[in-house]
Amino acid sequence: MPNEKRARRTPQQIVQDTELEIKRLEENIGMLEQRRDAQNEEIDRRIQAVKLRIEKLEEHKHAVLAPKARKPRRTKAQLISEIVGKAQKSGMKLCEIADRLDVDLS
Repeated sequence: MPNEKRARRTPQQIVQDTELEIKRLEENIGMLEQRRDAQNEEIDRRIQAVKLRIEKLEEHKHAVLAPKARKPRRTKAQLISEIVGKAQKSGMKLCEIADRLDVDLS
């Protein structure tokens, strides 16, 4: 082996090998871009899920901070006047209401 010389490559062979290396690297870039796109889609899907969870928590927070409005309590006099008003709207006259309640209006 010490007497054997290494065969020299021509410039065309060097260029051809370089072009092959460039093609291999470009294919590698393409594969990496595909992986990146797939990972970006996965990350985007996860981000959307987290945003949806945040929206639900915001709605819950607003519901806790602003409780439902309660109906105000009515006094006995208000309830009685409401009952009499509903009876009158249904077509009953004041005398009929008094008769049903066994109340003397004289």
